[in-house]
Amino acid sequence: MRLLNQEQKDGLIAFARDAVRLQSYSDQEGPFANRIVEEMKTLDYDEVFIDQTGNVVGRVGNGPTVIHFDSHMDTVEVNDADLWQVPPFEGRIVDGVLWGRGSVDMKSALCASVYAAALAKQEGLLEGKTVYVTGSVCEEYCDGVNLQKFYADMALKPDYCVICEPSGNVITLGHKGKAQMRVTTHGVSAHGSAPEKGVNAVYLMAEIIRRVEALNARLSEKEGPHGTVVLSDISCESASLNAIPSACSIYLDRRLALGETLDGVKEEMAALIDGIDADWEVGTLIHTSWNGAELVYEPMHDPWKIGMDEPLTKALCGAYQAATGAAPEKFDFWDFGTNAITPVAMGVPTIGFGPGEYKLAHMRDEHCAVDQIVTACGVYAELIAALK
Repeated sequence: MRLLNQEQKDGLIAFARDAVRLQSYSDQEGPFANRIVEEMKTLDYDEVFIDQTGNVVGRVGNGPTVIHFDSHMDTVEVNDADLWQVPPFEGRIVDGVLWGRGSVDMKSALCASVYAAALAKQEGLLEGKTVYVTGSVCEEYCDGVNLQKFYADMALKPDYCVICEPSGNVITLGHKGKAQMRVTTHGVSAHGSAPEKGVNAVYLMAEIIRRVEALNARLSEKEGPHGTVVLSDISCESASLNAIPSACSIYLDRRLALGETLDGVKEEMAALIDGIDADWEVGTLIHTSWNGAELVYEPMHDPWKIGMDEPLTKALCGAYQAATGAAPEKFDFWDFGTNAITPVAMGVPTIGFGPGEYKLAHMRDEHCAVDQIVTACGVYAELIAALK
């Protein structure tokens, strides 16, 4: 078992506290990125830089086997700070628990991976290996685009990828797919005093919304893990408050369970608008990263799962046992999407593991046990040692 000494442990936790204190909403990660660079340099990384997209990149080792640990730097916003038990940006530790925005999603894991790679270098575990640790941008809106750009800029395809999203330090084998679409109905504008002369696009949308609700009910009736669909935004266009709306749009978030496909989702979308003057399109999002890079996100991703017999899975199981003294008792599968979509699409063996209970992500009173952060660091270091 490779353990952080007390000085390293104190450094890791101090770094995690600083991370929480540095507000880093999506597209505003710059100050946190610079803090990560500072820490990596202090820890004697072989190479540290911020890439063209704004991702922080740290490297140790220079061998042919490439291992990549990724965590995103951005967090969702806090709009209810006065209601938190502990202020969300104080980085306070109470009874062995780090409180604050990002403590779970996912600054604790990022800090643990930064220290794990440094520990691997110190312990001489890098023979034949190159380890990259990234702090990536804008995952909350554009998951995967950050790594697309990183891999393209570096002409890099790692041999293994670990997504350090929160899992309560449970090995996580995959996650659901995601499809996000925009549906628009087309009406005919008319004065509000003569509605019979127009076609109300909102009324047309009402029938589609009913169908969306019915579709989600059918999906939920399936036994075991199942997909979902929700309406997450709605808007309309009208000439004035005295006019019949000429267009109405909704945004749908469809999550895919294993066995479901994007082709199946496209068939569902055709059925939702059947017989109605409407169309649908992929809900493309465009963001500008904190250092000016354009991020274009096409949210259409199949679900994925790594096999138990894969070398990466076996290595992580062994690393877990080496770091904790016990074999994994269970495995998990995330409901949410992650940056994993990019390495998975490239055929890179990918797995998930990170500290923090993921159900606390995006919630008021987000908090993460300090012991989990330290344990995750140990598991990451043992994984670097185990992979060939």
